[in-house]
Amino acid sequence: MSARIGVVTFPGSLDDVDTHRAIARAGGTPVPLWHDDSALRGVAAIVLPGGFSYGDYLRCGAIARFSAVMETIVEVAAEGMPILGICNGFQVLCESHLLPGALVRNKHRRYRIGHQPLAMSNDSAWTSGYESGQRAVIPVKHGEGCYVADEATLDELESSGRVVARYLDGNPNGSMRDIAGIRNAAGNVVGMMPHPEHAIDPLTGSSSDGLTIFSSVLKQLGVGTR
Repeated sequence: MSARIGVVTFPGSLDDVDTHRAIARAGGTPVPLWHDDSALRGVAAIVLPGGFSYGDYLRCGAIARFSAVMETIVEVAAEGMPILGICNGFQVLCESHLLPGALVRNKHRRYRIGHQPLAMSNDSAWTSGYESGQRAVIPVKHGEGCYVADEATLDELESSGRVVARYLDGNPNGSMRDIAGIRNAAGNVVGMMPHPEHAIDPLTGSSSDGLTIFSSVLKQLGVGTR
């Protein structure tokens, strides 16, 4: 029996279908969730995919945080359910205060797309399948991916091992301390700016390095993967 993993679609989400495919490729059962519906349909984990929720009007993720499904997600995140935010999903998690800091416009003020080497941590529900410090190549595509936080928050993230992905061989957006992804203190909520759902098959992506994100959470849930 495979685990049911919910994928939230907001108005403007782009990568929900790719996320469904990545979950299925890892051996899970993707379940569509609608932003205006608080029902979670029996899922064991949730992904907030990339895109432009509500057109990114006002500020990226700032409107999405008030959607009905996010009220429920905040509750289940506190109870330990694994939650992953990718790109715009990462922005939504920060706006919802499930993760600290914020994502702002790229420091060079240009949109960035490319295959990005990362150093991965294995200390979260979504990254436990990597070796500590393992190099992974996962695409980036964003205009507002510069991670910022005050120095005390950055120091806390570093000292508690909560940086789960760090840019290697160049920083595509000017993120402070080369941070590409972080987790919460419990390790069940993860946000990352690169797109693992676009790196599940070398035929269509840079590598299959992103598939480990999805197989990691299935293992965490005690479900066999394929």
